[in-house]
Amino acid sequence: MVRRMEIVRLGQDIDRTGRLAPEAIERTRVALADYTGQIAELGASRVRMCATSASRDASNADEFRAMVLATLGVEPEVVTGDEEARLSFTGAVRGLGADVPAPYLVVDIGGGSTEFVVGGRPAEAAPAAGGASVAGVDPAAGGASAVAGVDEAAAGALAVAAALSVDIGCVRMTERHLSADPPTAAQIAAAEADITEVVDRALSVVPGREAATLIGLAGSVTTVAGIALGLPEYRSDRIHHARISYDDVAKVTTDLLARSAAERLTIPVMHPGRADVIAAGALVLKVIMERAGMDSMIASERDILDGIAWSLQTP
Repeated sequence: MVRRMEIVRLGQDIDRTGRLAPEAIERTRVALADYTGQIAELGASRVRMCATSASRDASNADEFRAMVLATLGVEPEVVTGDEEARLSFTGAVRGLGADVPAPYLVVDIGGGSTEFVVGGRPAEAAPAAGGASVAGVDPAAGGASAVAGVDEAAAGALAVAAALSVDIGCVRMTERHLSADPPTAAQIAAAEADITEVVDRALSVVPGREAATLIGLAGSVTTVAGIALGLPEYRSDRIHHARISYDDVAKVTTDLLARSAAERLTIPVMHPGRADVIAAGALVLKVIMERAGMDSMIASERDILDGIAWSLQTP
């Protein structure tokens, strides 16, 4: 299996303009062109390209779709918020140890949106080498991802009780509230109030407070986990399924909010494309833990991309 992630920031300024910026579309095209070559090299028999969050509402989404078709040879699927949440849940829950108690609250903190899903364990199965490929883009976070080499085994049924996608994410909250570098106390308070209102609304629909385990997905979560673990470099094998306490999340969040983007770049696990938005992502995670009453969370390196790959196995 080949798994790649490129930060292209497709949702640059989308919260302000309602449009995908030409330069952001071009960055995505370059990443997809590179993926296209690798897909051909690996001989993938099927390709699924999914786009999320901002592309659902962008006024020039047709330009994006035309670019993807011309570059990748397939139409992009602009998935609904509900499907995005369910795909994230599928990717996250597979492979969890039997000792991790259900039900699970899975939160996928993206660039433009955050998905909340509550559910139980799916039928277990494991990806193996074989012929399918998938590419995914979170338009607001700008994370273009690809995975190749998934076999045709049945994916198994999920026990999803409730799912919801809401418009809070690390890029959206940074652009909306945290314009100073580092952000001011007033900006942080405004962002936290905004996030809290949306999280409370989400938890009134998705019964996350009844979950036994919180599982956090995507780059904001895994970066916070890496910092909390004190890793000297980004190590997926150390971060995946690490349990991080609320106290550690709160400490990391406070530290990130106090730093400038340049200062965050000195943190060993920090991806250069994430330094300017990670503080907002950490704040979203902290508020979710507070409002859901969770004293710890499990970080997962398996997420929506894995869920999309599993979906290709379903006849």
